Amino acid sequence: MAEVEAAAALALHDVSCTFVSKHAPGQRYTAVRDVTLTVGAGEFVSVVGPTGCGKSTLLNVAAGLLAPSTGNVQIFGAPLTGVNARAGYMFQAESLMPWRTALGNVMAGLEFRGIADAKPRAEEWLRRVGLGGFGDRYPHQLSGGMRKRTSLAQTLALDPDIILMDEPFSALDIQTRQLMENEVLELWQAKKKAVLFITHDLDEAIAMSDRVVVLSAGPASHPIGEFVIDIPRPRDVAEIKTTPRFIELHAAIWAVLRDEVLKGYAQQLQVKATA
Repeated sequence: MAEVEAAAALALHDVSCTFVSKHAPGQRYTAVRDVTLTVGAGEFVSVVGPTGCGKSTLLNVAAGLLAPSTGNVQIFGAPLTGVNARAGYMFQAESLMPWRTALGNVMAGLEFRGIADAKPRAEEWLRRVGLGGFGDRYPHQLSGGMRKRTSLAQTLALDPDIILMDEPFSALDIQTRQLMENEVLELWQAKKKAVLFITHDLDEAIAMSDRVVVLSAGPASHPIGEFVIDIPRPRDVAEIKTTPRFIELHAAIWAVLRDEVLKGYAQQLQVKATA
């Protein structure tokens, strides 16, 4: 852990996030409490946990979109103030601008930063994600997998030092999802950026990561387990799922995660019953 801390691209120290109701200031909800989490330079770290446990909250804190109530965030050793300019964020929801073509969407962030060669750089990234011939298509003319590839190109074209990914493939069919996961691993292997990856899918987390961090059920969610994924790279996300080490790791992590998932599910049922 000390080695990761020394080279941390992203470090959250004792981070808590408490939300206050606008209509009833006395009502407070603490999403995450006292979370310490690091991602080393070039490291791929996944966070798993029950629905509503604050995974996306932590990602927003890392992006500088949400200031923690307590604790602090450091980016390569420097305190984070405002938006994290060294990070790229790939959202779970559709984030492409419908009035722009695929090429225009990839160019957008480059243009906003005033980069002179925005068009050739965007074209190169579309080629890298297999969409070289689709730059003139609008989002509604692309399949779900193509739109995700465009979003991936949009994020990576900015050459961020840290990549934040919030369940980016959860809406895709299983075949397309596995193709996208392998594409991300191939691109990551080439440049070795720091990645913080949020997912509900334990298989996905193990297949892609160097480490998997398990969060407890909310409220006041916090890390309750951390596992080093010592499966050799490069990996094929479909093929490694049948290997003995993958099965061992899955069993070990699920043993920690299972009770928290059940707690989270029970909480959802309770909310529905009182609604």
